[in-house]
Amino acid sequence: MNDLPFGFSSSGKDDDGRDDNGQNPGVPGGFDPNMLGQLFNQLGSMFSGMGSGMAPGGSGSGPVNYEVAANLARQQIGNFTPMLDKESTAVADAVRLAEVWLDEQTTLPAGITTTAAWTPVDWLENTMPTWRTLCDPVAEQMARSMTDGLPDEAKSMAGPMIGILGQLSGSMYGSQLGQGLGTLAKDVLTSTDIGLPLAPTTTGVLLPEAIARFSEGLDLPAQEIVVFLAAREAAHVRLFTHVPWLKQRLLATVEEYARGIRIDFSGMQNLAEGIDPQQLFSDPSKMEELMGSAAAFEPQTTPEQQAALTRLETLLALIEGWVETVVSNALSDRIPSTAALTETMRRRRATGGPAEQTFATLIGLDLRPRKLREAADLWRKLTDASDVTVRDGVWGHPDLLPDGEDIDSPAAFIDRVIGGDSSLDDAIAELERSLAEGDENPDDKGGDTSS
Repeated sequence: MNDLPFGFSSSGKDDDGRDDNGQNPGVPGGFDPNMLGQLFNQLGSMFSGMGSGMAPGGSGSGPVNYEVAANLARQQIGNFTPMLDKESTAVADAVRLAEVWLDEQTTLPAGITTTAAWTPVDWLENTMPTWRTLCDPVAEQMARSMTDGLPDEAKSMAGPMIGILGQLSGSMYGSQLGQGLGTLAKDVLTSTDIGLPLAPTTTGVLLPEAIARFSEGLDLPAQEIVVFLAAREAAHVRLFTHVPWLKQRLLATVEEYARGIRIDFSGMQNLAEGIDPQQLFSDPSKMEELMGSAAAFEPQTTPEQQAALTRLETLLALIEGWVETVVSNALSDRIPSTAALTETMRRRRATGGPAEQTFATLIGLDLRPRKLREAADLWRKLTDASDVTVRDGVWGHPDLLPDGEDIDSPAAFIDRVIGGDSSLDDAIAELERSLAEGDENPDDKGGDTSS
């Protein structure tokens, strides 16, 4: 399997007899009308392996062709080991034990009602709904920005081609997504491994095949690793289950970022210079070059988008830091390798892998919690200065959470939490009074109170 994208060949001479310069020596001027059909064949081969994703009735009508993404991801996954009953039982046992230990270190009750051992394909199929939610706003705004950014004369000349380009854009985006998902599906250890709640609600998931590979270089007892990862999964699910606004806040941040996407087309003229339209027909490799260059146009980051990125990084760091604190406190006296595993996961989340870097480019958002150590330190200090009830109470409302400055300098935040923030207390009290008055005076809302 070659590494070139979209099925292009890397050989110096194509099957149709063209030489290294892409010319057909048997045709004057190097151009043959029959090559028009060959060009479209090349365009089709760009999406080789997409299967029915390009077929009528497929799921390619939206901003992202998810059928293309799923098919390419399955190809990327390749062979995998089916799960046996013993793996499912081992996951259930590990989660059950972890939940008992976590109960002592957090006021948030257990959130897992179902456990599962997933293959990479299971992960792909069960997490796709969340990826749709994440990718659609970005892809829609990218497509809209590209169309709006064209000069009026270019739009009129493009005509119906805009719709065709939109479909190609959806397929190209789907192919990129599929490659990223295929890589990620083989790397993730749990359903919350990248900080997002990807599994169905209240489901705790471990991926035994990936965990086995992860364990090979650690020289630690396998059972300790499984229980440690089960505890991390269980802690994440507790947080996402019992802090109902948290998942929506994460997804809303992505949408907020997407709304500000703008593409700089100032380089489009340079891109077009030196390209002979006839060459696009006689040498399909030029089409690959053109599309590869076009893909290099990245969205401009506005101050509003940068603020959204910062908020997302902060929120991910707070989630990871809280999970690390709770799991370490619950397991440190029971599992000797807790400290080593905690440091391993810190580094793994901080550096990210090729798949996470792919999504940083694809979605435009970095899923790495850059201030994980600082966030974990904040939660530990808050716990030491108060107790788990006060610490977990901070998740009661998004306005109570620390921001980036608080993570860098937690002392003032801890003082506010312990001493009480009078301005925030007053605001919440005023909101409660307003809600109470609304309940007491329903007629003031203009609604019909008769039944």
